[in-house]
Amino acid sequence: MLELLLCSVLTILPDYLVRRFAQGKRLGKEITLFSVWFELRWGIVGCLMLTVGLITVIFYNHPSTSNATLFYRTVPIVSEIGGRVAQVYVTDVSAEIKQGAPIFRLDSSTQEAAAEAARRKIAEVDAATVAARSDIMVANGKIQEANSALQQAVDELETKQELNRRNAVIVAPREIERLQNMVNGRRGTVAAATASKQSAEAQISSLLPAQKASAEAALAQAEVEKAKTVIRAGVNGRIEQFRLKAGDIVNPIMRPAGVLIPEGAGRKAITAGFGQIEAQVMKVGMVAEVTCVSKPWTVIPMVVTVVQDFIAAGQFRGGEQLIDAQQVVRPGTILVFLEPLYEGGLDGVTPGSSCIANAYTSNHELIASGQVSPFKGLILHAVDAVGLVHAMILRIQALMLPIQTLVFAGH
Repeated sequence: MLELLLCSVLTILPDYLVRRFAQGKRLGKEITLFSVWFELRWGIVGCLMLTVGLITVIFYNHPSTSNATLFYRTVPIVSEIGGRVAQVYVTDVSAEIKQGAPIFRLDSSTQEAAAEAARRKIAEVDAATVAARSDIMVANGKIQEANSALQQAVDELETKQELNRRNAVIVAPREIERLQNMVNGRRGTVAAATASKQSAEAQISSLLPAQKASAEAALAQAEVEKAKTVIRAGVNGRIEQFRLKAGDIVNPIMRPAGVLIPEGAGRKAITAGFGQIEAQVMKVGMVAEVTCVSKPWTVIPMVVTVVQDFIAAGQFRGGEQLIDAQQVVRPGTILVFLEPLYEGGLDGVTPGSSCIANAYTSNHELIASGQVSPFKGLILHAVDAVGLVHAMILRIQALMLPIQTLVFAGH
């Protein structure tokens, strides 16, 4: 409507003035309701053509969208393991919480039993280490005893052999064989005692430390699993819609306990979706303006910080079916992130609020660079100037938005 009024001032109004004052035709006489088209046909046609052209120029070079929202990310409150809730630390449905503060605790009897079993295993290994040291001491005593018995048998054998060399009749050959067998047996006893000592030493140096390390690792794992039963806040924020009670079953896949909204979420940028036809116009650094439902009668200056290079409607996941273009029911939009031009620009705007956004093309730098001809520079000046019309439309929308919502929307 604003574009039509502006164009009529340049077309229909001059045509009427010429016919009224230059040609002497009078309103209500020669110019009537039935003769308007014939009398003002040039102005009407020119007005319509100029209006269509002006709207095209405005909406293409200064795009607008009502698909602008102050999105914010939420963190689901879930546990790493499933279980039954034993204690709830946050008793309100909505509450502030600090990072690291406990939210609720699951039943940890299974984890405590595993930790206790690991502690018992460590104590068992320590007792086995003490027993192995005792075995080493016993083995040392047996080795000394076996060495003494061996030495006595060797001395006795050497004495009999010496007597046999001097007089073969004194010592019977059978006696020498018996003593030789005794020496061999005593040497075997020494070897057995030595092997028993080496076995005990091997247990102390290798086997028992390995068993103790395994038990300590099992204890550490049990402690980690026990720590997972206490669910804590990962960031500072606010818990919303938290209705968990003791005795409830919590599953990390199918049943979150609530929602944690991080501190400052939805306070940085507005996400807006502009039409695909404006993909060549949207650039980082463009000045923009928004007005939001949660903060009426206010126009917030913004700046484009990110323009997404992909359209979400065209994405697909690999599967067993071929993609058909007809499956894309709605055309996607160009996703743009708008941040406040001044600090605190989004103060008072509720996160999640719906907004109307305008972006404005600026060719000032291109014109000032001298790389365009004077005629093209004049055209670019006109393109930048018509952005004023879109700014006026946004302010009219900001003025009418509360009235439209509260009165005409049947609130």
